[in-house]
Parts: sequence; C-alpha cells; structure tokens
Amino acid sequence: MNSLTTSIVLGQSMVFSNILIERFVEGGLSGMTLVLLCLVLATFFTFKAFAHLNGEQANFLKYKKLINQVALLGLVISFANSLLGLIQGFDALEASGGAEPAILAGGLKITLLSPLFGLTVFILGYTATFVLSWMRKADTETTG
Repeated sequence: MNSLTTSIVLGQSMVFSNILIERFVEGGLSGMTLVLLCLVLATFFTFKAFAHLNGEQANFLKYKKLINQVALLGLVISFANSLLGLIQGFDALEASGGAEPAILAGGLKITLLSPLFGLTVFILGYTATFVLSWMRKADTETTG
C-alpha cells in the first residue's frame, strides 16, 4: 500500500511539473526565460543579503536594493513579453480575417501566463526584502 501511495504522489508530481513546463513554453520561451533569470538572480541576491544580515549596513542595503530591482525587472519583462504576444496574435487575427471566440480566449489565456510568472517573481522578491528588513530590524532591536 505504501508503494502505491508513493507512485501516486510521484505521478502527480511529474504531471504537475509537465504542466508547468508546458505553460512556461506557451508563455513565450525567450521572455519567460528572461523572467526566470530574474528569479534566479533575485534568489542569489537574497542569499547574499541573508549572508550580510549582521554585517555592514551598506552591503545589506545594496543586496536588498538589487533584489527589488531584479524583481521589478522581471515584472516589466513579463509585461513586455505579453504585449509582444498580443501584437503577434492581433496581427494573425487581422491576417485571417477573424477568429472564433474560443480561439481568441485561448490566445488571451496564453498571453496572461507571462505576466503571472513575472508577478510571482515580483511578489517573491518583495516578500524576501520585507523579511530581510524585518529580520535586520529585529536583530538591531535585540542588540541595541
């Protein structure tokens, strides 16, 4: 019975990861990759900020600012990617002379994938800086 449960969990995990990969590609591979790079950079700067949590104020603030800037860049790139996708979609719609509502709705859904990912990166980045600021403030209050 235990191996059956493990198989079900692993199967669902694989299905979920396949769906994420499909959505990533549907959102526009180049734009989504740039947003993913912003997520990786924000994560890197978050670890650096945690490493400098008890260090100099200037280093800590530098990494905190970098997290916010990279997270915002990811959001902006995702919206630019979405707008480019919309323009391409409307060009195709114009060339074909029209489309069924279901096809149009599917295209709009795909266009929203990139901003959703960018917004997720933005929220994670700003949440990290909030937590870092809170931890730094709590640390200075206990030692000061």
